[in-house]
Amino acid sequence: MNVDKKVAFYTLGCKLNFSETSTIARNFVNEGFERVEFEEKADIYVINTCSVTDNADKRFKSIVKSALKKNEEAFVIGVGCYAQLKPEELAAVDGVDLVLGATEKFNVTSYINDLTKNDIGEVHSCEIEDADFYVGSYSIGDRTRAFLKVQDGCDYKCTYCTIPLARGISRSDTLENVLKNAKEISEKGIKEIVLTGVNIGDYGKGEFGNKKHEHTFLELVQALDKVDGINRLRISSIEPNLLKDETIDFVSNSNIFVPHFHIPLQSGSDTLLKKMKRRYLRKVYTDRAAKIKEVMPNACIGVDVIVGFPGETDELFLETYNYLADLDISYLHVFTYSERPNTEAVEMDGAVPKKTRAKRSKMLRGLSVKKRRAFYESQLGNTLTVLFESENKEGYIHGFTENYVKVKTPWNPDLVNTLHTITLTKIDEDGLVRFDFVDAGVIA
Repeated sequence: MNVDKKVAFYTLGCKLNFSETSTIARNFVNEGFERVEFEEKADIYVINTCSVTDNADKRFKSIVKSALKKNEEAFVIGVGCYAQLKPEELAAVDGVDLVLGATEKFNVTSYINDLTKNDIGEVHSCEIEDADFYVGSYSIGDRTRAFLKVQDGCDYKCTYCTIPLARGISRSDTLENVLKNAKEISEKGIKEIVLTGVNIGDYGKGEFGNKKHEHTFLELVQALDKVDGINRLRISSIEPNLLKDETIDFVSNSNIFVPHFHIPLQSGSDTLLKKMKRRYLRKVYTDRAAKIKEVMPNACIGVDVIVGFPGETDELFLETYNYLADLDISYLHVFTYSERPNTEAVEMDGAVPKKTRAKRSKMLRGLSVKKRRAFYESQLGNTLTVLFESENKEGYIHGFTENYVKVKTPWNPDLVNTLHTITLTKIDEDGLVRFDFVDAGVIA
């Protein structure tokens, strides 16, 4: 039935979404569909949505339009976080045929017996309380790196966040299944695995809301460290209160886990951290960063930070700015606060004008550029290992060192998905470390 039917995918949002899109795509292929690039004409377009920012919601409409330009008769499906939070709104977008919520998205092929266009999108969306089971997934979108999902959902109640409403309670994959997926990835020749989830430090909670941890995050890390065939394991975003000293110490002595941590801060002001209902204060973050640098002086530390949260005065913003300026970190991911329905923050007093939010965001992005430059400069003279990726960007191939320094060298297809130990010597005009194999007397 599905022979000659083509399906294409578009993913908005986080690494977790990418891992889930890959799993959904494999389900289609197993059912006989041919997967093609989103830029090509397809019979079905699946758009995996995000709800973290206002912008991700708005982009959905333009992506639907883009799909229908390629094939006006294409069957368009919306899945993911926005599909769970606002299914009727998404279904009303012109050209959308099917909307699947949090529990239904992994069974998408069972909802498409008929590919006839609908006048209005058909919705299958559960109450989020029903999202109490776990579906493991991993992405293998390129030959270099895979995102391995180990956890889903969140039990935190941060006042700005809709993710618990979109993804449900915290629950985890079994250790046995994570190790099986990691082994499958390694057998495909992929050199690096990035662990991902909504709140991966909370790893170990079972299905059906079981609050008991079957395993800890440290036990997960220790078990993955023993999987044969993996060159690199990278921990994606992990809460500062859940990143324990034992885990940091273990990573510092591991041959596989790399010295790179991405740790959300959100604000450098204790006043705002309390309003956000974060589960730590600034001192915890300071201690984590200091511990990492103590045992791994060359480690890269990335930081998430929100600007323009309700009640963020000039003084409180400067508190965050100055705190980050003084902290030994490597780069920032800056998010401009946007009002999200059904969150506590949307009802709070002290809304920050949009222009002020934009100005503060620009200041922090500028600080991030300086931080990254300083970190790269601190790595010059060090001998590190680069994993080169697969894209030709304006005549260069790019790769990352274990501690997340971005390196470029003149394009050579033989370098794709290969590891090379090099000495970092110079930073180019674009801020990236440049390495020339020929100049170094090395034949790649």
